[in-house]
Amino acid sequence: MPIDDLQQAAQKIAGFLSTLNKLGGMRLKYRISAAEPAGAGASDSASEDRAVLNVELAGPDVPLVTQHNGELLRALETVAAQMLRLDQREGYLVSFDAGNFKALQLAELKQRAEIAADKVIRSGVPYAFPPTNSRERRLLHMAFRDIEGVETASSGEGQDRFLAVYPAGKTNLPVTPPVKPRSFERDDRRDRRR
Repeated sequence: MPIDDLQQAAQKIAGFLSTLNKLGGMRLKYRISAAEPAGAGASDSASEDRAVLNVELAGPDVPLVTQHNGELLRALETVAAQMLRLDQREGYLVSFDAGNFKALQLAELKQRAEIAADKVIRSGVPYAFPPTNSRERRLLHMAFRDIEGVETASSGEGQDRFLAVYPAGKTNLPVTPPVKPRSFERDDRRDRRR
């Protein structure tokens, strides 16, 4: 197991959150629970279903943590994983949540997966989601796990890496990479020139 001492790791995270409250002016309460991964000793995919350290945030600043699609929440997870010296692929071992944000996000992802799967099954044409980070791609892969008739694969490199959905048995079909959304700043500059 990558985290040798769960209690010591939980204390490090608690110290970090306490400092964030004091020096950062945040008003967050936190509860840290440690658990053995589901199916410890089983395959990697089974053990990834549950984090080893779960941090539940509460308090007046929860909306700040969850705004912008949970960017700050994910940043806190990243900082905690780096503090614990976890490999980038082991980031799932620490999970932060606030206001049931992740459960709501997972429900939305499952709905998006069902819509995309239906589209792929009906048309026979692969579908590409916009580029996301590895954690979000993993959640999407998991959302498709129980949907029959489709397969998923990640494509692209670095920040352009995305999840593609294929009809079952047809992952050799070409997939059109998603178009990157343009930033508002560029649109504003273009409008001013006209």
